[in-house]
Amino acid sequence: MEIHREITPLSENDCFLVFDRSRNNFDFPIHFHPEFEINFIKNAGGAKRIVGDHIEEIGNYELVMVGPNIYHGWENYKNNKDQEFHEMTIQFPRQLFNEQILNKNILKPIKELFNAANQGVLFSQETIKRVEKKLDIIGKTKGFDNFLTFQSLLFDLAISRDKQTLTTISFNEKNDFHNSKRIETIYNYVKDNYSEKIKVSEAAEIVNMTVISFGRLMKQRTGKTFVEFVNELRLGYATRELIETNYSVTEICYKCGFNNISNFNRIFKKKQNCTPSEFRENFKGTKNII
Repeated sequence: MEIHREITPLSENDCFLVFDRSRNNFDFPIHFHPEFEINFIKNAGGAKRIVGDHIEEIGNYELVMVGPNIYHGWENYKNNKDQEFHEMTIQFPRQLFNEQILNKNILKPIKELFNAANQGVLFSQETIKRVEKKLDIIGKTKGFDNFLTFQSLLFDLAISRDKQTLTTISFNEKNDFHNSKRIETIYNYVKDNYSEKIKVSEAAEIVNMTVISFGRLMKQRTGKTFVEFVNELRLGYATRELIETNYSVTEICYKCGFNNISNFNRIFKKKQNCTPSEFRENFKGTKNII
């Protein structure tokens, strides 16, 4: 599998671009581009979704949003290649909504959605049913009304429940991780020191907090304990190493700050549902992103 940088047809004067088509198999390579992308796929159950370091078999209804420069794509796997499926792709630039607009109270959910998209977002089946009609309108109409429908779609996705992020935090290093100034400070500290031993007490001291208060902050802002947070960042770097280098699994284990190979394998399998070696095999032949 080779990763391509896609040059999208969007011009400076375009708001968004829609591809709406029916086909029998996935033939476009894994790719990345600076635009946001929303993908809706119907009747391709059994195909394989790849978003960053995430790989999963999909169902018959699929709706995913990815942020800038995360590589992504869908591949033939267990899907019936004799059966036609529907695929709709919407691409749009981040500049379509500037920061001043996104900071308005009514648009904050969309800003949060854009931030989450830096890890890739999978939407629930209930959400798909709710927005499918708007997707259909966007695919079939043009003009200003279509743009209004697109904005309404983004808001529906932003406030939808049961969204799931797909990649680990650190897989795409350019993600917008700004839950709070303190969390951003901790994120940068862990990112700079992930290969070393990191103590909770040291991290708490950096942001002038007690260990107990710091633990509470981490849970509130990230939904994870500090140890889980650190491990997730380490896993992001580990998955990238597995994909883009020839280092052995053991070398990557220690290079990414895990203290022993069995612990690394256990944490990795819990997150990815496969061993590091199996994960690497899934990405066999991938070239570096430069």
